[in-house]
Amino acid sequence: MIEQKTAVHAGWNFDNSYARLPELFFSKQLPTPVSSPKLVVLNQPLAASLGLDVQALQTEEGADLFAGNRMPERAKPIAQAYAGHQFGHFTMLGDGRAILLGEQMTPQGERFDIQLKGPGKTPYSRRGDGRAALGPMLREYIVSEAMHALGIPTTRSLAVTTTGEAVVRETELTGAVLTRVASSHLRVGTFQFAATWGTTDDLRKLADYTLRRHFPEVTLDGDRHLRLLQETIKRQADLIARWQLVGFIHGVMNTDNMAISGETIDYGPCAFMDTYDPATVFSSIDAQGRYAYGNQPYIAAWNLARFAEALLPLLHDDEEQAVKLAEDEIAAFTGQYQGHWLTGMRAKLGILGEEPEDESLITDLLDMMKNHRADYTNTFRALTFDKPEETAMSGSPEFARWCERWRARQGRQQPSQASSHGLMRSSNPAVIPRNHRVEEALEAAVERGDYSVMEKLLGVLSSPFAHTPEQEAYAAPPEPSACPYRTFCGT
Repeated sequence: MIEQKTAVHAGWNFDNSYARLPELFFSKQLPTPVSSPKLVVLNQPLAASLGLDVQALQTEEGADLFAGNRMPERAKPIAQAYAGHQFGHFTMLGDGRAILLGEQMTPQGERFDIQLKGPGKTPYSRRGDGRAALGPMLREYIVSEAMHALGIPTTRSLAVTTTGEAVVRETELTGAVLTRVASSHLRVGTFQFAATWGTTDDLRKLADYTLRRHFPEVTLDGDRHLRLLQETIKRQADLIARWQLVGFIHGVMNTDNMAISGETIDYGPCAFMDTYDPATVFSSIDAQGRYAYGNQPYIAAWNLARFAEALLPLLHDDEEQAVKLAEDEIAAFTGQYQGHWLTGMRAKLGILGEEPEDESLITDLLDMMKNHRADYTNTFRALTFDKPEETAMSGSPEFARWCERWRARQGRQQPSQASSHGLMRSSNPAVIPRNHRVEEALEAAVERGDYSVMEKLLGVLSSPFAHTPEQEAYAAPPEPSACPYRTFCGT
């Protein structure tokens, strides 16, 4: 048996505030050591921002740490307990293949969870092996870093380490561990777990901890738990609007995959939409389209309703009053989301201010894009540079009339046209992590051990609003295929 080695420093500055919650919420769990860890990807800028020694992390000791063979100083590794509605069905879950090492306190005084994904079995693994394959871990690295560059709140990826051991799925795959960085891993499912298997006091301690960690501006007075619900709804309304604006499809919006922090979490069967269609689904397990692109705002509201249900004992002593308070707040989500989405869509079209007809201008364009099977990202990119002839709608009389309306709307604005163009450039990415480009990078890395394709892709994605000539090739959509693109959860 491989023994776990002693700690390595490298600038780690851990606290373990989550581990000071009641033990109901976690299980102490060391990672299972692996035979031959090798660091294959390190996010050096992120490491530096966390206050870590980049050179020390690139040593053999660093690989040991990222694989779970070593522990940072003051680490208290735990697996977190939570529940969740998976495709609408409630179940007990927990970190079945993830271990939280602790919370890194940065030189700026910020707190970030450092979590290993794929480090072995935990008490919540059920029949799983607690391991992860290289391809899905690299996929999460690419997509989460692309989301960060797009300005979308997200967990981030610090490192990927191969283990030297195979994981068995349908075939034998290369084993790997991802090191994930998050504001926290508190989920809607964490509160569902507390409400179902804990006491009201446990639920209150979790809620107050969450307020201190994510909403310190909320005073711990009588209505603080209603404020927790309100602030969580606000963050989710903003987050989901940002997803929709770039064509991101999460793929598995279970309640355990909704973070209270407002960050995108758990990149399983996620992907970015090429051809615009609200019914787009990539996930191989979403046969009914529950988590389709167009459904994401509705599912977010559904998930938040489950969060509100979990909080009911804290909202009011009278259950009927508690339900009324919760319902009123959940009802506000749609308006908040719609406001963020409209503001973002106006920016994508270079529209300043508000006019009553703006929404119809936007929806009419989207309807045409769907009917003409237009590429979502490239349509807005073409409009940014006033090249409507490069869109799939070019030559359509309907689109020509729409362009006249759009230009007239811009013409009624006080600021110069340069302001509209600048707004569009900063709102419409030149590149997204196109699915075929992601697959190309994963194939090179997993099949041939060639990480240069992934490194080049990450470089292009790191400045999505640069609109440079080097990004042209990465902006091209995939060739037409008879087989629809499918993603898998990676477990």
